[in-house]
Amino acid sequence: MTQPTKDRNPTLGVDIGGTKVAVGLVDHEGRILTQGRKPMLANGTAEAALQAVTGAIDSMASSASGGIHSIGICAPGPLDPKSGIVLNPPNVPCWRNFPLAARIAELYHVPVKLDNDANAAALAETLWGAARGYHYVFYATIGTGIGTGIVFDGGIYHGETGSAGEGGHMSIDYRGPRCGCGKLGCIESLAAGPAIGARARAKFTTGSVHSAILDLANGEVDAVTSEMVGQAYTAGDPVAAEVLHETVELLTVWLGNIVDLLDPDVLVMGGGVAAMLSPFFDEIKKRLPRWCVNPHVSDIPLVMAHYGADAGIAGGAALCFQNLT
Repeated sequence: MTQPTKDRNPTLGVDIGGTKVAVGLVDHEGRILTQGRKPMLANGTAEAALQAVTGAIDSMASSASGGIHSIGICAPGPLDPKSGIVLNPPNVPCWRNFPLAARIAELYHVPVKLDNDANAAALAETLWGAARGYHYVFYATIGTGIGTGIVFDGGIYHGETGSAGEGGHMSIDYRGPRCGCGKLGCIESLAAGPAIGARARAKFTTGSVHSAILDLANGEVDAVTSEMVGQAYTAGDPVAAEVLHETVELLTVWLGNIVDLLDPDVLVMGGGVAAMLSPFFDEIKKRLPRWCVNPHVSDIPLVMAHYGADAGIAGGAALCFQNLT
């Protein structure tokens, strides 16, 4: 039987979060062959956190009979993708100016790439997913927060210092709520999951509104979440529909700014909130010309991401399939 060449060996994608390390073997066509998860030790020492990552890598690398081609890592930012250094991530406080890529390369003797999750997921969608065949890609993952990535001509756009692509912290209302980043009116503070839950809770301040949302929360207004809003909308609840239509309007304003700034040829949405809002994609497309001066905005596809919960693993692997700029 012909043995696989090193170039055809799978790449190991690593997705590091505050509580878990997800790892998977990914082939050159973006297929995740096998995957697993291990706990992350984010609040101990830097070396203990590194051991958590290497333990997860070891558990998966052993199943690649011909060895692995390379390792691509999605890690919490801020980080420097050029040097492979994790700077000062709030979700992994034990790492400060930690040379993660170099340390992993020393241990495994294969090429290692490092980037944040949204950048990497944008690249995976471009290489293998919903943005395949496009040249100017804008990707957003909408969940608890909003992360974005920009891919031009097959390469992630990092900017001068590696800090480009923070589209979730683009303000659309300078008098809006204060975001966790400190700015006012960021789209993350207005349209991410917690903001949707807060907007729904505000509907019940008078105490006279009945909604299936409250039924799901057992009558406890403070327990209302964006997930409950989505469930209630599916059941035909008018309050949930109102909340989601308001969210759609905010996202449309934001995406109009994105189109005018970047002139992408595709818009890709991922994450749990994006999945909940996918029935509204046609509505967003219809509204975009009102919030955009680009005369071709109606021609830009708005599509759901191919990789769902596995975006970090696929994204990590994707980093190893192109030369980062």
